[in-house]
Amino acid sequence: MGRDRFQQLQDELRQGWDGIDFGDGGDYDILVVPSASLDPAELAQVAGVQHYEERLLFSLIRLRHPRTRLIYVTSQPLAPIVIDYYLQLLPGVPFSHARDRLLNLSVFDNSLRPLSEKLLERPRLLERIRQAMRPGRSVMTCYNATAIERQLALALDLPLFATDPELAYWGTKAGSRDIFAECQLPHPPGTGLARSPEELARKAARLWQAEPQLPKLVIKLNEGISGEGNAILDPPDLTGDWPRQGGPAELEAAIATALPRIRFQGPHETWPSYRDRFAQMGVLAEGFIDGAVKRSPSVQGYIHPSGRVEVLSTHDQILGGPDGQIYLGCRFPAAAEYRLPLQHYGQAVGEALARRGSLDRYGVDFVAVQQDDGSWDLQAIEINLRKGGTTHPFMTLKYLTNGHYDPRDGTFRSHSGQEKHYVATDNLCHPAYHGLLPRDLMDIIAEQQLHFDSSTKTGTIFHMIGCLSEFGKLGMTCIGNSAEEADAIYRRVEQILIEEGSQGDRATALPLSWRS
Repeated sequence: MGRDRFQQLQDELRQGWDGIDFGDGGDYDILVVPSASLDPAELAQVAGVQHYEERLLFSLIRLRHPRTRLIYVTSQPLAPIVIDYYLQLLPGVPFSHARDRLLNLSVFDNSLRPLSEKLLERPRLLERIRQAMRPGRSVMTCYNATAIERQLALALDLPLFATDPELAYWGTKAGSRDIFAECQLPHPPGTGLARSPEELARKAARLWQAEPQLPKLVIKLNEGISGEGNAILDPPDLTGDWPRQGGPAELEAAIATALPRIRFQGPHETWPSYRDRFAQMGVLAEGFIDGAVKRSPSVQGYIHPSGRVEVLSTHDQILGGPDGQIYLGCRFPAAAEYRLPLQHYGQAVGEALARRGSLDRYGVDFVAVQQDDGSWDLQAIEINLRKGGTTHPFMTLKYLTNGHYDPRDGTFRSHSGQEKHYVATDNLCHPAYHGLLPRDLMDIIAEQQLHFDSSTKTGTIFHMIGCLSEFGKLGMTCIGNSAEEADAIYRRVEQILIEEGSQGDRATALPLSWRS
């Protein structure tokens, strides 16, 4: 019965909600549940992960439309000054008018369990949400869709604006490789899923025998996020002309011995915890792509409720970690040399996903290696069926500039026709940031003029502000009229925050009513 009702709700979405996500206006209610419903062991690797629920606060900019209402739910209450910060960005909308159409709710539970699960445990809060949303004019959106989000949508009797969790396989590492093969996208050689270290050693040995030129292998948890579930397997210590001298059995044994020494990309990962997830989600091995000049671009797309596929953007990702596997941030747009091929590949993947019934956002990550003749070889790496690290900066740009993406050259232009660029990160970290409160950040923004300028449509928009004091970590999107200007804005903000954070004697002034 539940499955049938979920399909009915999704059919309602397909029939009457095409275009909603682009904020084109309308008399509707949006429930935002930014639940990171992912592997808890993976989430534990991310400092301040509880505050990643703030990444979807760009959704508040939708309140620029005078009839749109929005409910935003979090694990812990958001500081009022953070909400005020986003609402002040709204162009041409009185602050009080937008505030009256926003309802912030919290479950007051900061555990690492998914927010959607916490909501389901609070029937009174669910009833309040149910009463606040208008039947037939309401929709639920989330960070990623699992069986928990489907259960929540059914409990609220709301259509879920996301890919059906039954299709989640196509956003895994193995499912991505299946779609790449179907679409004939170039992608590195790899193995099928393994459910034990012994099976992985056997499959990795076969891969290395077939592809002896591979310098090393990337080991991937099938449902890993942001590169945190990746590890590097260097060639095992075999004598002679490796790996041809040793037979398959010898190579398999050497790999099995080397597996506990793989180089994890997650900073707190260990072999026992990694090994325990083999049976749960599966692991595969893939050829490591090397090159003197190597980049990590991505393409983002959107599958409308009608099934129409639209490429939204391309980015060059900024990666870190021991072997450049961890997502830190991005630059928009991707380099002109491979921007249009990325769009072509992204469109093909989107259409394959749409044929399977996917909805909402998807992203495709690549590795680009420059060849001797100056051209770029693109290799598809994985598909993400969720709102990833490139979603919130791009949608913030779109909503604040009222601009559009031009697929003819892969650029974005504001309403006035000015080309726009940005640098964005979720990982602006420094010890000097520790102890800075949201109010302190607002003072620094005002004093140093770090705000977004609505006249030039340039400047900085901050996110994950709640993460700043405890973890010394912050997110931001720096928008400029050129790549050079965006980089300059980023460097200036970073330096100012370090300087201001180091001046611990500069206290935030109290309101007049609190002064003696």
